[in-house]
Amino acid sequence: MESPSAIPADDVVTVLTEQHRRLEHLLQTLLEAEADAERGELLARAGDELAVHMLAEEKVVYPRVHANRTEDILLESLEEHLSLKRLLADLLALAPGDTTFQPKCKVLEEQARHHHKEEEEHLFPKMRQLLDADARGQMGRAVRQHEEGMRARGAPRERMGAQTDAAAPLP
Repeated sequence: MESPSAIPADDVVTVLTEQHRRLEHLLQTLLEAEADAERGELLARAGDELAVHMLAEEKVVYPRVHANRTEDILLESLEEHLSLKRLLADLLALAPGDTTFQPKCKVLEEQARHHHKEEEEHLFPKMRQLLDADARGQMGRAVRQHEEGMRARGAPRERMGAQTDAAAPLP
């Protein structure tokens, strides 16, 4: 096992874990917001962050760690992504003052937290076993590059509505 000081900042596990914490903080801030305008702004930010995170996992991470020892974990993760995408699409269609807005935000926050916990407890340890530090660093850089490209195209959250029919396929 590598010591924490030996793990580079661009290690994919570090990158994804940091994103998890940022998303959790942003979703908690959304839950605590009282003004509709603030809720709308926070949902847009959280939606963009969630979208780029999930799609980077689906396009960069999951294909590279797909192996017999990770298939069950990845299939469950993809189903969790589908649920999160559906909730996000529902929320984006609601006015922040709608009576169901806050309850849906709470469910989104709870499901995101659950998904992060599952990945951190089950997938990330397998990734550390399957990939050496160089490979994890390359993957972390690829995740960041993919996310930058999505942000450059603008409003990643708006692409989630088109991805709610079925879970993304496992390559």
